[in-house]
Amino acid sequence: MAQVSINSDPGEWGWSTDAGERARLLQSPCVDTAPKGDGEASPGGPGRGTTSTLGAIFIVVNACLGAGLLNFPAAFSTAGGVAAGITLQMGMLVFIISGLVILAYCSQASNERTYQEVVWAVCGKLTGVLCEVAIAIYTFGTCIAFLIIIGDQQDKIIAVVAEGPEGVSSGPWYTDRKFTISLTAFLFILPLSIPREIGFQKYASFLSVVGTWYVTAIIIIKYFWPDKEMTPGNILTRPASWVAVFNAMPTICFGFQCHVSSVPVFNSMRRPEVKTWGGVVTAAMVIALAVYMGTGICGFLTFGAAVDPDVLLSYPSEDMAVAIARAFIILSVLTSYPILHFCGRVGRAVVEGLWLRYQGMPVEEDVGRERRRRVLQTLVWFLLTLLLALFIPDIGKVISVVGGLAACFIFVFPGLCLIQAKLSEMEEVKPASWWALVSYGVLLVTLGAFIFGQTTANAIFVDLLA
Repeated sequence: MAQVSINSDPGEWGWSTDAGERARLLQSPCVDTAPKGDGEASPGGPGRGTTSTLGAIFIVVNACLGAGLLNFPAAFSTAGGVAAGITLQMGMLVFIISGLVILAYCSQASNERTYQEVVWAVCGKLTGVLCEVAIAIYTFGTCIAFLIIIGDQQDKIIAVVAEGPEGVSSGPWYTDRKFTISLTAFLFILPLSIPREIGFQKYASFLSVVGTWYVTAIIIIKYFWPDKEMTPGNILTRPASWVAVFNAMPTICFGFQCHVSSVPVFNSMRRPEVKTWGGVVTAAMVIALAVYMGTGICGFLTFGAAVDPDVLLSYPSEDMAVAIARAFIILSVLTSYPILHFCGRVGRAVVEGLWLRYQGMPVEEDVGRERRRRVLQTLVWFLLTLLLALFIPDIGKVISVVGGLAACFIFVFPGLCLIQAKLSEMEEVKPASWWALVSYGVLLVTLGAFIFGQTTANAIFVDLLA
């Protein structure tokens, strides 16, 4: 599949004021670099990237952190309290880190530099197509979640400006949620989504990264110094059932999903070695774990079982520090939506590649219609995500579904890659090692399939029963 190259120059991966842009762009599935030549097979060979180990940790952390942290306090509540939430995250972190290491190993073995190309090379055409479709659906669902987040934060801000309670249907027409989301989307998101290139967003993207860390700091501070009107609900100490614990998994998957971007980060390193990469992702995930735990624990203990799926909605509208956090989140979403759309756009990085493969023509022969296709695809994508966001007010439902897909990127595809890689080496590996690794791959696929299946079933049957 033809790839869209973003920041492909290896020299662009060092530390600079544009680090935030690179971190955000790396969340996309279409980040690519120049193909590796035969002379680049060994570490330290010509054409290698220039990202240091510390720089790689920084990029992975910022690719991992995002608006998904708003749902972590509710995930702790769903899991059944602090102890259950911490245990669940710590347990899943082992599999999350191993998936990142497996992807690096398979990238090195297959000589491919992007997530979907690794899956194509190792697992074959059918799995590769499923991976690309999953990426398109994942980015589409995340864009819907971003628009819902905009509406959530605007409701609180407008409530202060209009001096009335948020969500009241009797307010002026211009304060209606559907109108404010639509206006913001048409004025800001659509113009940012149409251009062919998105490099001009680098400064705003950097601010969005800073804003994510600010939100975490505010939630922690508000726990230790709460406002008088903030009274916690019931503080759960144990899960109601095992099903409740499993229901928190999609949120954790959504929050820790940086696997799609991990392959280009690995290949951008000065010495892309699996052992070094293991240390990089372990350090990065521990940092992300600290941020998510700080947000989840403090947010949950502040509001208890009454915490909103979007934790910022639980705070008073008049709180200025929280209002700034809301503004940062809106800025983050406004800049992140076009980046996700850029790489998930129908006919662009994913679905267009499938279509051109089906037609049997290279991308170069279809360049003449690129502009017309791009505008049409942008409008279709934008309008569909907007309409769904207007009629799905609960971000928890969207994150649950998107988190189920994230489980595929974290568990299923890395597990399949490990199984296929070990099957191809069956005669060269000791039987004990071979069976252990294949069994672990089967475990990853089973766990990911379980999370995805449970999430899909909940999304379908719970709403039908309601």
